[in-house]
Amino acid sequence: MSFQNTLMKAYLLRKRRKWDKKLDGRLPEPGVLRKWLVNMMSRFDLPAGVKIKEQEIEGVKAEWMIPPQVLESDEMILYLHGGGYVMGSIHTHRPFAAKLALECRTKVLLIDYALAPENPYPAAVNDIMAVYSWLQKGGYKGGNIILAGDSAGGGLVMSTMLNIRDERMVPPAGAILLSPWVDLSCSGESMTTIAKKDPLFNPGLVASMAPWYAGKLPLDDPGVSPLFADLTGLPPLLIQVGTVEIFLDDSIRLAERAKAAGVEVDLEVCKGQMHVFQMAWERLPEARKAIEKIASFTRKKLGLARVMYHETEV
Repeated sequence: MSFQNTLMKAYLLRKRRKWDKKLDGRLPEPGVLRKWLVNMMSRFDLPAGVKIKEQEIEGVKAEWMIPPQVLESDEMILYLHGGGYVMGSIHTHRPFAAKLALECRTKVLLIDYALAPENPYPAAVNDIMAVYSWLQKGGYKGGNIILAGDSAGGGLVMSTMLNIRDERMVPPAGAILLSPWVDLSCSGESMTTIAKKDPLFNPGLVASMAPWYAGKLPLDDPGVSPLFADLTGLPPLLIQVGTVEIFLDDSIRLAERAKAAGVEVDLEVCKGQMHVFQMAWERLPEARKAIEKIASFTRKKLGLARVMYHETEV
């Protein structure tokens, strides 16, 4: 584990404890949480070399991150930002989406899906499905799309793939899940065992936010907690999670259930890493290594590695 990683976790843990003390068990208003995430994500810089194109798709605000030399490509990543189903936006996740575009050498589409509590389930999934359907109709075949998301975005990736399967649509080539939150009932042991070590999240706060997204559904309903769904027939999954985060058991249990359902799963449990550590790629060597694995998975599933090798030989 790098020295930079140790320092960053120690700093964030001190900040988290101060905030926990200030809150004293109270759940902040959505606007306060959203401001916190904006401040957290503002420390990440947009990498150079990526063209950004704004677009509205079926009423959903979206942005394309287009790296050099792939403007006309029909291969892409549809990225769903995290934020507890309550926070996050194109603005907060633009730097990371742009980094993925560069490293994976493919376009990334980042969207602003509906947020809870103003728009509980299934509003976000409906937005994502509308975008996915639009992509299919616009020439982006399922086999040319990778779904990706972090935290709640990872949970939405799972929910979206279940909807795609049930509606008999062409599935994506694969999915990338970074520390996915897939159990809104917060029943994983790591919610307790890692509660004092997680540099970012208090499990009590996380559990209090869950009903905002679930609405009238039970927190363990497969619609809002895809961990408990039938995972049969889903595309290959790459799951990355840290050992110092309360969502660790969400990823481990998801991988186990997916494998039992016959799904191809590559689970990377990253020792000493915090929640969605990949975002800190400018500072953490572990993050850069993880992104290399994401890029390898993406190129393999989209077939880009074969195409690029051929072009190099020519």
